[in-house]
Amino acid sequence: MKTVTPKTFPSDLDIAQKAHLQPITTIAESLGVPDEALELYGRYKAKVRLDIMSRIAERPLGKYIDVTAITPTPLGEGKTVTTIGVSQALAKIGKRVITCIRQPSLGPVFGIKGGAAGGGYSQVVPMEDFNLHLTGDIHAVSMANNLLAAYIDSHLLHGNTLNIDPFAITWRRVVDISDRALRHIVVGLGGRENGYPRETGFDIAVASEVMAILALAKDLQDMRQRLGRIVIGMDRSGKPVTAEDLKCAGAMAVLMKDAIMPTLLQTLEHTPVFVHAGPFANIAHGNSSIIADEMALRLGEYVVTESGFGADCGCEKFMNIKCRYSGLKPDAVVMVCTVRALKMHGGAFVVKPGKALDKAVVSAPNEEALLKGCENLEQHIHAVKEHGVPVVVAINRFATDTDREIEIIRVQALRCGAAAAVPSEVHARGGEGGKALAEAVVAAAAAGNDFRFLYALEDAIKTKIETIATKIYGAAGVEYLSAAEKKIALYTELGYGNLPICMAKTHLSLSHDPALKGRPRDFRVPVRDIHASVGAGFLYPLLGDMRTMPGLPSSPAGNNIDLTPDGLITGLF
Repeated sequence: MKTVTPKTFPSDLDIAQKAHLQPITTIAESLGVPDEALELYGRYKAKVRLDIMSRIAERPLGKYIDVTAITPTPLGEGKTVTTIGVSQALAKIGKRVITCIRQPSLGPVFGIKGGAAGGGYSQVVPMEDFNLHLTGDIHAVSMANNLLAAYIDSHLLHGNTLNIDPFAITWRRVVDISDRALRHIVVGLGGRENGYPRETGFDIAVASEVMAILALAKDLQDMRQRLGRIVIGMDRSGKPVTAEDLKCAGAMAVLMKDAIMPTLLQTLEHTPVFVHAGPFANIAHGNSSIIADEMALRLGEYVVTESGFGADCGCEKFMNIKCRYSGLKPDAVVMVCTVRALKMHGGAFVVKPGKALDKAVVSAPNEEALLKGCENLEQHIHAVKEHGVPVVVAINRFATDTDREIEIIRVQALRCGAAAAVPSEVHARGGEGGKALAEAVVAAAAAGNDFRFLYALEDAIKTKIETIATKIYGAAGVEYLSAAEKKIALYTELGYGNLPICMAKTHLSLSHDPALKGRPRDFRVPVRDIHASVGAGFLYPLLGDMRTMPGLPSSPAGNNIDLTPDGLITGLF
């Protein structure tokens, strides 16, 4: 995500391509990671072998900082910029810091959002590698997912000894491109030799349960076991059928053998970055891997990670899913907000995906709308404090923002219970522009907290769903469609009722409805269905009309991406 900057400001790609990168072996050496622990992918990126964990297991844990946000506009409010910028700023004030972030999906890169390496002078580099194939982890996820899909259809063709019910198969194929034409398809056409005809579809690769498993596994053995527990559907007697039953889990693990190692990159200011896993936060749990975080926390004094979208999405799942499985406890949360987003939430204007903003409208003074929009910030601060963790509000400053507007947000944030609220200029100034924010983060992390989960695993499925909806979203209650009611009864009977909950909801509203901006009240959340990711270890209710395969806009970001005759990438954000 990036911020609006003056017209004379160089593009993110220009800044990244002019950067002087250090060899990745130098970055690793600064962490105390020896060459033998690296699997090199050229000069500027490397995977870090998991056997390093045995060497550093007795080291104390560093401070654990999660970066989240208010409900963003469709353009994003600079959360990744802030994640990288505050990391660079922590290094500026003398802290040994490591950033842990997700690998971006090619769907958004070529779709509406564009790249996700940060922006301005707070970026991960090499930016082109980060935004494109990197070290191939998403491709490995896709291959493992689709191998299992092929096993299912082959099993149906060759006698179906597991008695799989073709109408109860839930496993879908994936591709890492936004392709709405693949949402619903029929396979097996063209004669018996081509398989058993049935309806199915594609999800985007980062929505695959294999990706969720990569992010939540603690080691290679744990990943292998989780892959085996994947439920692909039911047999005709109503019994779950797993990847282990199909004898596919071992081959899937082989395809994921290298993907389980985090990739080491660097920021523009040469601070280390672990890039690992990439689940979406609206249709998955939206956090980078437990493995990368644990490795970083043993190697650094401060670890800055990022949860997808707002505190109602990735941060809630960070607390109640990721931290539950890792056993790690956050020391502080940074919450990113912007003047423009809060004005939007206050009703000053509408932001539409893929549409340019009217800068005159956005920059026009509107204190009434700004104050009204701060209600959204208040609910997000409340959501984090429900977990007992201090919040530092980072006001990502745009060129058109006034001191008066910044002060209004600062006062409101403190009134709502934030430990601090600090303007950030890391996009334009890198780490130097975030030193005050870094000092506030250090103070908040040192103050201690009373971290707690939002719900107990033994709570009923409905109780967990309703706790999230009322306490995090501010809903008045929850309504369950008949499909959801049936799944709740089924999953309770099958023994899945003690799994955590991963809500699949829009990121554009605190509610299930993207049109409801600000801080909606008196709304009820509709749960239309519930799916089980047994291997990953959670249930995910679908709230409203959620899609697991995005589509390209009329003018996708890929229109601007090209190569020069000498092979230089252009137009990549």
